[in-house]
Amino acid sequence: MASSDSATRPADHQRPRGLAPFLRSQMRNIAPFLTLIFLSAFFAIASPSFATIDNVGNILTQVSVTGIIAVGLTFVILCAEIDLSIASIANVTGIAVAYFTLQESYVNIANVPMPGIVAILLALALCALLGLVNALGLTMIGIPSFIMTLAMMQIAAGVSALLVRGQIAYKVPDLITTLGSGSIGGVPWIVIVAAVMLLGGHLVLTYTRFGRYVYMVGGNREAAEFAGLNVKLILGSVMVISAVCSGIGGMLGVAHFGSAQQNEFDTYLLDSIAAVVVGGTSLFGGRGGIGNTIVGLFVLGVLNNGLDHVNIDSFLKILIRGLILLAALIINVYAQRLREQTAE
Repeated sequence: MASSDSATRPADHQRPRGLAPFLRSQMRNIAPFLTLIFLSAFFAIASPSFATIDNVGNILTQVSVTGIIAVGLTFVILCAEIDLSIASIANVTGIAVAYFTLQESYVNIANVPMPGIVAILLALALCALLGLVNALGLTMIGIPSFIMTLAMMQIAAGVSALLVRGQIAYKVPDLITTLGSGSIGGVPWIVIVAAVMLLGGHLVLTYTRFGRYVYMVGGNREAAEFAGLNVKLILGSVMVISAVCSGIGGMLGVAHFGSAQQNEFDTYLLDSIAAVVVGGTSLFGGRGGIGNTIVGLFVLGVLNNGLDHVNIDSFLKILIRGLILLAALIINVYAQRLREQTAE
């Protein structure tokens, strides 16, 4: 009987008892949601034009490109890695799809417009190739993801500069134009694409074997290796997924903005990382997911849109965003410490 009691103690010890322990264990998930509610209520009171259906549509549209890019980044961060090249890959892919569409493209020997689907596939192949380079550097050579993707950020920026050479491209395939700037039934296509990709990412992470492997690698890499998982393959796969998601976001972003030019997506690096981290996905890996990223997207979207409605100074707006990101990082680290203390 005594041995039976002792066998149940570890499980009892790990299970939070009472409201306060439960709230502490769920702080990473609860804090972003409370932040979203507080910001929404504050801006709704501060500005009558904020709490309208039209403005909700504006917020959804504004966070769509970030949401598409953040899907792939969520996979990477769940594996306890980072991808600093997402904005540059988005930029080079958007430029590439415009470049391949031009009549004067160097690959267009016949001097006739290249079929739109070919331009799209070539641009996707380019971003996948850049993601594969990240994957090989991380898994085969052993370069830390921070350094590898930092180098890729410069490589992709260099490719972008070579393609545009200081010019601005406006022509993109009709399909990309429709998805990036068109709408159906009053709903922008880019919002629909972002929603589909977020849903797809959630389904993969929640209901597939690959998704479980991602959480296992992020939660305990050594245990995943002992369990027989091909950790390098999983890490390489999430880097390619991140690059492809960035590429899709870049192509649709170019159509949404109306042009392809150098450094167009620079701000999306911080926005995408902030969406994932502010939403509650752990920087230490293994905790969080697409649901957290969606909450983070809405926090950033409401914050940016709301600050515009209350006429806050643009420089102060940047400061406030930075402070919120810092608060999210503090919660992230503190939640990890609580988790480690509970496990002891």
